[in-house]
Amino acid sequence: MKSFYNYTLNELEDLVTSIGQKSAHARTLFTQVYKKQIDSFENIENISLELKEYLIKNISLELPKVVKEQVSTDQKTVKFLVQMNDGRTVETVLVPFEKKYTICISSQVGCAMKCSFCFTGTQGLTRHLDSTEILAQYVLAFKWLKKNMPEKSAPPNIVFMGQGEPLHNIEQVKKCLGILFTTEGLHLGPRQVTLSTAGYLPGLRDFNDLMGINLALSFHSPFDEQRNELIPLNKAYPLSEIIKQLKTINLRKRQFLTFEYLIIKDMNHSLEHIERIKELLTGLPVIFNLIPFNEFPGSPYKRPLMKDVEWFKEQLSESGFHTMVRTTKGDDILAACGQLNTK
Repeated sequence: MKSFYNYTLNELEDLVTSIGQKSAHARTLFTQVYKKQIDSFENIENISLELKEYLIKNISLELPKVVKEQVSTDQKTVKFLVQMNDGRTVETVLVPFEKKYTICISSQVGCAMKCSFCFTGTQGLTRHLDSTEILAQYVLAFKWLKKNMPEKSAPPNIVFMGQGEPLHNIEQVKKCLGILFTTEGLHLGPRQVTLSTAGYLPGLRDFNDLMGINLALSFHSPFDEQRNELIPLNKAYPLSEIIKQLKTINLRKRQFLTFEYLIIKDMNHSLEHIERIKELLTGLPVIFNLIPFNEFPGSPYKRPLMKDVEWFKEQLSESGFHTMVRTTKGDDILAACGQLNTK
C-alpha cells in the first residue's frame, strides 16, 4: 500500500479524479488527516462511500513506529527513536521554547559529512529518508504533543537539525516542505522552518527552491584549517565558496542567515577568531547562534566554561553582529545539538 503521507495535494487530486471522484475530496482529506489528525479512513467525513472504500483498500495511514521514547529531566524535552518499514531508525526531538515547541527532524539515516564534533557523524550514512519518512516524524511528534501537552498544541516549528545533512537529500526535503506548507493541511509557513547545513555546496546552490525557509550554517570557525578538522566537507567546499553562494540567497525583509557557532573549550573562541569573522562577514545579514559544545561518548572535545562563552558573545556583539547563546536542552538523554546517534 502507498502511504497517504507520500501525496502532495495535487497528486492526491489526480488520484481522486482518476477514480471518478471530485477533486474537492482531496482537500477534505488533507484537512481531516493533517489538521484534525484523523488516523482512520473510516472516520473521515464528507467524502463519498466509494472513495472511502477505495482508500481503505489501497492507501495506508500507518505511521512509522516509535520504538523508544525518552523524556529529559526538565520533563519537557522528548526524544523519539522512530523505526521505518525496513527496520532502520532515526531520532526526532521535541524541543520546548517560550511560546511553542519545535520539532528537530532527521533527513537521513546517519550522515556522510563525518563532522568530528557530531555523534551522528560517527555512524556514517546508511541511506536517505524519503519525503514520507521525513514528514512522518513531524506528524508523530505533533500527535504526541497534542495528546500529552494540549496547552502547547499549536503546530510546532521545524528545524532540520537532526540526523543527516538535509541539503544532501534536498529533493525529498523539498517535497516534504510542499506538503507541510499546503493551506488545506498543516499550513506551516517558511518562517517556521529552519534548515541547518554543514555547507554542502551542491545543495546550497538550489536553496532558493526551498520556498523561503530559514538557513542555518554550521560555521564553527572562520579559519579553513580549523574548519577542515571540524567539518571535513570544508576541504571540498571551503568557506570562501560557501560565503559567495550565501550572497545569492533570496532573503525576505528582516530575514537573517543564522551562523551556528559551536564553542569548544580552548579551541575556537579567541580574539583572533573575532577579527577573522569581522573580515569575512561584515555586511552580511548574520545572526550568530553560539552553542556550548555538548559532549557525547568518545567525543574528542570538551565543553567550554560559560564565562568564555559570554566573553565571545560580547566580542561578537561589539563587532556589530546579532548574537545569542543557545540553551542546552535534553543533553541528559543525548538529545541536544550534535548528540543524536541511533547506534
